[in-house]
Amino acid sequence: MKNIQIDDTLGVPKYRQIINSIYQGIINGKLKVGDKIPSLNQICAEFDLSRDTVMVAFNELKAKGIINSIPGKGYYINSTEVNVDQRIFLLFDELNAFKEDLYTSFINSLDIKSNVDIYFHHFNYQLFKDLVVEAAGSYTTYVIMPATFDYTSDILSALPKENVYILDRLKEDLKDYPVVYQDFEADVYSALEEGKDLLEKYDKLIMVFPGGKEPEGRMLGFQKFCEEHGIEHEVVRSLINRNIQKGEAYFVPSDRNLVKLVKTADANQLKLGEDLGIVSFNDTMLKEVVAGGITTISTDFELMGTTLAEMVSERSKKQLRNPSRLIRRSSL
Repeated sequence: MKNIQIDDTLGVPKYRQIINSIYQGIINGKLKVGDKIPSLNQICAEFDLSRDTVMVAFNELKAKGIINSIPGKGYYINSTEVNVDQRIFLLFDELNAFKEDLYTSFINSLDIKSNVDIYFHHFNYQLFKDLVVEAAGSYTTYVIMPATFDYTSDILSALPKENVYILDRLKEDLKDYPVVYQDFEADVYSALEEGKDLLEKYDKLIMVFPGGKEPEGRMLGFQKFCEEHGIEHEVVRSLINRNIQKGEAYFVPSDRNLVKLVKTADANQLKLGEDLGIVSFNDTMLKEVVAGGITTISTDFELMGTTLAEMVSERSKKQLRNPSRLIRRSSL
């Protein structure tokens, strides 16, 4: 109990004095990782405080990673990094080149007093649920990428709503949360409008849409554009057994399919951008140089990371659409 100091004459809230006492004990070396601290009941009895007051202090210390609890045993010092203002739980669907750009931009734009723990649910709903539930109460901020999952509001209710930010997709059941998102349907439609002059040389447009983790909005935007402009088009699930012909332009979300098309064009002496068109999604540095440059439809992932960092730092509750554009290169 000697590490907890409460002074009734100070104009500092009691819960803040508990937090400051723990911080001071760490700074002066009296509290180290693994040390047990007084229990909630002990502090209440010693200083005639309500359980709510002590719990507010403990919850903040736990959210910042300073303490953790072991059921049946009590609370222990978990970290001595008292200069960290924010501990951020970042839940991505998967890691790839463009998500790495987003993550790097986010990290670089945050205040130096922030720590970020990144996790991946790999489009596994049970894993998504388990990670969220396990993280509840252990962080000051939660950034969640629900990806293809719908109806996740019940799961996210385990987290303090005021500290949750949604990333990448605007979900109907999460419409009350702040979010930085892509509008996949509008992005594809506007990109095709922008590149209409390049598309006119092709007889048919084909989108490879395998479903699953791919956003349906891309397919809807593609179909809407083609139908409104009377363009012959087709949506296929894969390129397996497909006879790729001169005069076709392909829209491919998968880098595997992108490589297959480039190899097919080379094998059949089809010149990219003239005989065969290719449009990929989500720009990377590699696509700038592959086959002389691959045309992409892509959001600005670095800007998305910067915007997210600003929202988290400012505790903004905005819902912001991240811009997307057609990046013209020789493959179209």
